[in-house]
Amino acid sequence: MFPALNGPKFQFECKDFNALSIKELYHILQLRQDIFVVEQNCPYLDCDGKDLDSLHLCYYDKGELLAYARLIPEGISYTSYSSIGRVVCVKALRGTGLAKALMRTALDIMLNRFGAIPIKISAQLYIKKFYQDLGFKAIGEEYLEDDIPHQAMIYHFDS
Repeated sequence: MFPALNGPKFQFECKDFNALSIKELYHILQLRQDIFVVEQNCPYLDCDGKDLDSLHLCYYDKGELLAYARLIPEGISYTSYSSIGRVVCVKALRGTGLAKALMRTALDIMLNRFGAIPIKISAQLYIKKFYQDLGFKAIGEEYLEDDIPHQAMIYHFDS
């Protein structure tokens, strides 16, 4: 487990899969399903085998998981890239800066844990600008993933 990261407004925890309690894992899977399956009406296979080798970045307030991101080492999702996925924030806290703080913390952890390996993500098209504002650059053509428009994006630490 990494020490909690403190920002101006938010405190995050990052853990390896094996350090997660059963209750923490349940909350992670519940939040991901609440957003990706129920809110976005998109049935998909959430347990894809990548969680086991990933880091899990969480934001809790009063014991409730409110934001989450999965930090994936190089070679698991993409050859020659690490990745960030399953980025979620509860609807009530969107627009508060929480998601941006989550992603900035994720980038810091990725650099410290995995080195300056470029990061590749599959971003939902409606939040492409959010990722561009963080320094991600779009590559290739837009595509459908689980019937939702997506854009591949790359982040380089030297940019």
